[in-house]
Amino acid sequence: MEAACWVKLFDSLVSQYIRRYFIISMSGTVSNQGEIVSQTEEAAEPREPEEYRVILLNDDFTTMEFVVSVLMTIFHKSLPEATRIMVDVHRKGKGIVGEYSYDIAATKINQVHGLARQMGFPLKCTMEKV
Repeated sequence: MEAACWVKLFDSLVSQYIRRYFIISMSGTVSNQGEIVSQTEEAAEPREPEEYRVILLNDDFTTMEFVVSVLMTIFHKSLPEATRIMVDVHRKGKGIVGEYSYDIAATKINQVHGLARQMGFPLKCTMEKV
């Protein structure tokens, strides 16, 4: 066979393979004999993202005023709510700030650590799966 014939044969086989692949992927699977068997696909229902609880931890060096300002600026808490959380952190050793999706919780924790480091405080913040 000439080279041009080989190229045409190759193109034909490739296009058949591609067509068959797309038919299979769209409608079902292939049985042992090469025939297409329909397959019912259950539509995956969208799920709510998993929630994570953000927790502020107590230390002996971070001032109460700084904790309140962090709660108000990063977590958008009101003054009374920020004060209540700060008192929980001070008395119980930790305080629950809120529940967020993983990405938001991780971002807020990084913001807390960055601001605390910038201001010279060892304030720590963690998250746990709800």
